[in-house]
Amino acid sequence: MSSMQQVLTAGPPVSGKGRRQPSRRHLRGADFRWAIAFVTPYAAVFFVFVVYPFSYALWMARKLSLYADLIFDPLYLRAVVNTVLFVGIGVNVKMFLALLLSGFFLRPRWWIKVLLAVYVLPWVIAAAQACVSFHWMLQQEGLVNGVLSAMFGIDGPTWFNDRLLALGSNIVVYIWKWMPFWTLIFLVARIKIPQDIYDAAEIDGATGARRFVHVTFPLLANLYLLCSLLSTLWAVGDFTTVYLVSGGGPAHSTDVLATLGFHYAFDIAAPALGVAAVMSALPVLIPIVILLMRRLQTGEAEL
Repeated sequence: MSSMQQVLTAGPPVSGKGRRQPSRRHLRGADFRWAIAFVTPYAAVFFVFVVYPFSYALWMARKLSLYADLIFDPLYLRAVVNTVLFVGIGVNVKMFLALLLSGFFLRPRWWIKVLLAVYVLPWVIAAAQACVSFHWMLQQEGLVNGVLSAMFGIDGPTWFNDRLLALGSNIVVYIWKWMPFWTLIFLVARIKIPQDIYDAAEIDGATGARRFVHVTFPLLANLYLLCSLLSTLWAVGDFTTVYLVSGGGPAHSTDVLATLGFHYAFDIAAPALGVAAVMSALPVLIPIVILLMRRLQTGEAEL
């Protein structure tokens, strides 16, 4: 058995029989009334702002004819493809880079700490302001094209007149905005890894990239999966980035399901169709939520 395996397997065995079961005490009398008094406001808020809107949305999108109209609408099919690209590329690139950068920011140097403080600024800034700033920087006479002209003597492209450039701009802004948050999550997780494991791995010859592949990533794999699932849920419903960066243009060719639903509901006055467009993502979202809840219940997110 290697030194690293001895460290990983060390520790007193935990017996299921030895665990102390939490005592359950039924509330009675005044305690029960106080419990109801504290729970009722939260239950009311949850019902008003979660249960009722979601139930009303399901009721609006109940007709199968709405989904038939979506299938035959080229805007919807293109929005599905855009959503898959936006979520698939955005989430995976963001999470992978966040995992790598968390190792860089773990180094104990003062200038890296200063750089970390600057690095998290995009996450601190409100999403609306950040997206609007990028929208203006990518205009024909904006900052990006100005830099290209000054440094390389070339005219920059019209970013929002080409579907691929506009969609790529949405993805880049999304990654730039949210990558610092997940970097901090992975940074804290790396700090929790005992130094003894790294010392044992170094004795066994696992250094540099080998230490990351054989030690760090296996220990963070469960957390990485949970964060990816949660990030996927958020990205599918991301409205701000696409709406404020490219505006779904040109000609709604970069719309995702969230912005297309807004277009249906407010631009063409078809709210039921807009809700149906957004609700069509539920067959994908529900299994992700179930998997996320199961992983959380089993406690596999812990190191």
